[in-house]
Amino acid sequence: MAHAQKKRRTNDDLKLEMTPMIDVVFQLLIFFIVTLKQEDILSNLEALRPQPDPSPQQEAQSDPITVLIGRQGFFFEGAILTEAQLKHNLLRIARLDPNAMIIVKCTGDSAHGNLVRALDICNSVGLRKLSVFSM
Repeated sequence: MAHAQKKRRTNDDLKLEMTPMIDVVFQLLIFFIVTLKQEDILSNLEALRPQPDPSPQQEAQSDPITVLIGRQGFFFEGAILTEAQLKHNLLRIARLDPNAMIIVKCTGDSAHGNLVRALDICNSVGLRKLSVFSM
């Protein structure tokens, strides 16, 4: 009986293809990112947090102070003021409460320079919590 001998090829270069493996890894990564819930992480997270301050100092929140800037100039508490008068009033407020909230409202016909002067006055007297609105 004649046996057919199979020759083994030893010259074949065996290559390990990385592209399909990388594709599978990325698909698994995307799957786990998409299906991961943040609640699962936070509920199982053991973190050492600092203890809350036993005597928190509560700041009394005062109502915001409104300065209106119009065509005629500065309006504060219903009266038209000069720049010096506005500075005097805001300095009085800054001495009472340096964290007072100041709202500066500008009408459409107000001069831009008046807004800049009002903000400079607030800065010079130490009032730093400012909001600017245009009407």
